[in-house]
Amino acid sequence: MKRFSFKDAIVFENDNYYAINKPAGISSLHERIGTAISVFEAAKRFNESLQLCHRLDKETSGVLLISKHAKAYSHAAVSFEKRKVKKIYHAVSEGVHSFSELELSLPLITTRSGRSAINSLKGKESKTVFNTIENYQHYSLVECQPLTGRLHQIRIHLASQNAQIAGDSIYGGKAPLLSQIKRNYSPNKTEIEKAMITRFALHAYSLEFNDVDGENLKIVADYPKDFGVFVKLLKKYDSANY
Repeated sequence: MKRFSFKDAIVFENDNYYAINKPAGISSLHERIGTAISVFEAAKRFNESLQLCHRLDKETSGVLLISKHAKAYSHAAVSFEKRKVKKIYHAVSEGVHSFSELELSLPLITTRSGRSAINSLKGKESKTVFNTIENYQHYSLVECQPLTGRLHQIRIHLASQNAQIAGDSIYGGKAPLLSQIKRNYSPNKTEIEKAMITRFALHAYSLEFNDVDGENLKIVADYPKDFGVFVKLLKKYDSANY
């Protein structure tokens, strides 16, 4: 069971909100199956009055906003509903892509299997803006700004551009292996090679919105160790001048 300390995960606090850097592998809400603690349960143990203002997928790391009282929760709920919260994610996608303010508008449905699919007839509005941060020889570090909040939106939008997120097997991504980018790689013959990151490479990097009193807040969650190491390996062994 993966351990999770709410207190240790806090990256921001004021009179109205906490924000945490949620680790990958921790669910936002309680799971029906399994005994691992969720962010919601950990928050309630820390302070019974806390409420999650939104959610992140279990394997997505990054900034998650939690309200301290009812007024703050209501304000955040309205801000998310009216799309007044700027959400920025960072993803490592397969292939070399030069996205510059690319806005994708692809209607999505949720299938019975719990995945998302593009459906022009029954799908709900779904918009994301993409910008390339850095290119490598085989991958791209991409900034993703979802303008709507559909299930797996960023993942399936990138997949639609043949830019699947590294490690995202559900939407066509492959496990990123060091042997594929490092020259003269010497494998351990007694072990199966592990991926450079063992989840899909998506991190909720920042949230920006106006607080209850109108003050602009921008909250940033640094890369967790696995995502940061993955990017460092790409910079070292997959750069154009390597």
